Amino acid sequence: MNAFSPIRFALAAMAVSLLFSACTSAPPASRAAVDATPPAQRLAAVQAAAGADDKELSVQPLRDPQVDDLRETANAHREAGDLVGAADALNQALLLVDGDPAVLQERAEIALLQGDWPRAETLARKAVALGSRTGPLCRRHWATIEQAHLARAEKENAASAHAQIEGCTVPGIIRY
Repeated sequence: MNAFSPIRFALAAMAVSLLFSACTSAPPASRAAVDATPPAQRLAAVQAAAGADDKELSVQPLRDPQVDDLRETANAHREAGDLVGAADALNQALLLVDGDPAVLQERAEIALLQGDWPRAETLARKAVALGSRTGPLCRRHWATIEQAHLARAEKENAASAHAQIEGCTVPGIIRY
């Protein structure tokens, strides 16, 4: 019986160790819970924030036909539920015009639909840095950043991004 004691002791120690590890397997309290809002609902919030007001100043740049084709291809892929195809088409467009805020925003929105919150935020921030500080596109940038923060349960950062949305609205010139 003494020959089996070390083995029994080792097995008992392993059992106790497993019991204690099972008790401590819960995630730490400091980890914030992730918001479970579906990505499509997040995109709808971005599009709603953009709005459209015919009394607002909105500047539209000239478009490259090849980039427009890629944007249309991306849109067709998105509507068909092929987010990877949409992302690929927009990535190709960004290789042609990496500083186009509208294409960056569209790619950020695909990242939002894919649940890639950090990428959505990064692309939207780049679009903010390169684009206009006014109009519907500006609101889409900040709403995307807001949604990326909300998805990660970063409420304070989301509130800060939300506050920027209002600053994007500048009334147009009234002419008589």
